[in-house]
Amino acid sequence: MTSSQWERLLKNRGIWQGSFTQFSPKGELLKNTPTEIKLEGLNEDKTIRLTVTRIGQDTPPHVNEFTYLNRSIFLFEDGHFSKGSLQFSPFSTFGSEFGFVKGDRRLRIVQLFDKDSNFDQITLIREFRENSGKKERPQLTLNQLEGDWEGKATTLYPDWREPETYSTLLTLKQTDNQVTQRIQTPQLNTTSTATLENNTLTFSDQDQNIRTLMLPDGASVRAPLKINHRQPFTVECGWLIEPNQRLRLIRKYDETGAWNSVTLIKEFKQTNN
Repeated sequence: MTSSQWERLLKNRGIWQGSFTQFSPKGELLKNTPTEIKLEGLNEDKTIRLTVTRIGQDTPPHVNEFTYLNRSIFLFEDGHFSKGSLQFSPFSTFGSEFGFVKGDRRLRIVQLFDKDSNFDQITLIREFRENSGKKERPQLTLNQLEGDWEGKATTLYPDWREPETYSTLLTLKQTDNQVTQRIQTPQLNTTSTATLENNTLTFSDQDQNIRTLMLPDGASVRAPLKINHRQPFTVECGWLIEPNQRLRLIRKYDETGAWNSVTLIKEFKQTNN
């Protein structure tokens, strides 16, 4: 039986201790703020209270209570979620948040674009359930990503049509400082090439420069360096939860700037026998 969006959000309940870490689009560390997030159900779980405390700051905790979810957030069966702007428009700020939950760990990433539609900032949020022990995954590397990744995708749509499921294949191969990426799905078969510099990959794809950042805790971010008006685009985050297992969330926007889907991919690295 499929769970409701509300029930999926409740899979994120708990006290989560961690940090908000800000990076530039080049992967440069800008700022780190220790935090504690408390997500609890009230009134027999009919109300959810979210309390955000920034450790070591004079500001009081931010408390928000709500009894329903708006259309900006969609959650998957395991509690993974994506939220963000419903519509991109030039000359206004634009952003999205991606969240993964796995046992006593959560990882969330916020991507922000400025009023000129330039990729502006990433906030990496690494969280550990209270009293669970803080064991973080290593910084993501290209060596970990190289190879063939077979996956199962689930796509949710804002008009509430039936979710779509299909198989995926992602292949990454490095030659010197060039990286070739091939993506295969029933609807797509594309190959693109990126330049490697430090912890970033920069792809040139359909008149867009796409940046992938490899971040601490096995995290990754993929986004256009500039969103072009009247051109479709996607924003994406990933989390390497095991050496051979990765989660990815992809948020797609069409040529009018409207959000039209969010996809969760669970993929496994294939071993060469």
